[in-house]
Amino acid sequence: MTSTTDTHWRRACAAADLGDEAALGVEIDGEPICVVRSGGRLYAVRDECSHADVQLSEGEVENGLIECWLHGSQFDLATGQPTSLPAIDPVPTYPVTIDGDDVLVDLHTNPKRG
Repeated sequence: MTSTTDTHWRRACAAADLGDEAALGVEIDGEPICVVRSGGRLYAVRDECSHADVQLSEGEVENGLIECWLHGSQFDLATGQPTSLPAIDPVPTYPVTIDGDDVLVDLHTNPKRG
């Protein structure tokens, strides 16, 4: 198990910053990251639709999916896989944990590319 003191974990936001079925766009080490709470679980995906250069954090969140606001593609937050067209490529997903009130994301240990 990875310790949150590992240098790969970065603070994304406060847990209180995320309501349920909500997304927040942040930048971590120069990377656009979308942190999401859905169904009480936390997720982190690259904050860029794989179909168009659009921030996923601006889209709707429901039942473990995030929808791109521009063309309507939906992505599974756990796997990054698109569940509807026009996107056909997945978005990267990242490990997430909570340390106190901080939401931490690890961009370097086993990022999942869908």
